[in-house]
Amino acid sequence: MTNPSFRPIVLCLSGHDPIGGAGIQADIEALLAQNCHAAPAITALTIQDTVNVSDFRVLDHDWIVAQARAILSDVSVSAIKLGMLGSSEMVRTAIEVMHMTPNIPVICDPVLRAEGGGSLGAGDVGFTLREELLPLAHIVTPNLPEAQMLAELPYGTEDECAEVLLRHCKNLLITGGHGPENELHNRLYLEDGSRHDIIQQRLPGKYHGSGCTLASALAGRIAQGENLLSAVHSALNYTWRTLRDAEAPGKGQYIPRRLPL
Repeated sequence: MTNPSFRPIVLCLSGHDPIGGAGIQADIEALLAQNCHAAPAITALTIQDTVNVSDFRVLDHDWIVAQARAILSDVSVSAIKLGMLGSSEMVRTAIEVMHMTPNIPVICDPVLRAEGGGSLGAGDVGFTLREELLPLAHIVTPNLPEAQMLAELPYGTEDECAEVLLRHCKNLLITGGHGPENELHNRLYLEDGSRHDIIQQRLPGKYHGSGCTLASALAGRIAQGENLLSAVHSALNYTWRTLRDAEAPGKGQYIPRRLPL
């Protein structure tokens, strides 16, 4: 009996969100929607709901490495998606995992703060991300507040933040939706020096897990072999549809509907 062909596998290092809007569950659902298989290694546990984050705990280095080693010793992965890391120590653990499987594209969603405002990073995690991990990533996908934190420019524009961050990373997608604008302005900066503006209709409401959804969908498109510019368009369009069809299960933000009914 021959083995059937399998979907591309994406190794995900992300936190666990007990409400299911962001984190590992978002990774799994978004990757399924791209016809990929998620292989998750949980980096942190959080206490959060649809309103905000109240606490988090980063897991032990040895557990993360053991999870990743178990995955990589058994299957071949086509991409790595990084979500919440939570501490400088976990950033360095993620780098250690990345070195286990070199030449695999890494999609980094620099999760530093929840949509509700609660912190998802301790100490100088943003600095460590920028200086040590971003240079190893294929693409980094911050929203504008995260880009401002990473660039240490509290009131910086997309271009001002990009000028700083592109000294550290190859490709950068800064997503919109966190300001008063009537449209979503997403700006992609590629290592060839080109800049691409991708404008979408802005939807009403606030959403929990949109960044995780986007980065995971992008990882899936890249794992499927799509070129970066096309993959960004595909992932943004998919994410917009999940927000258009989002649900409101709790007292706070909407949760993207990543899988069809």
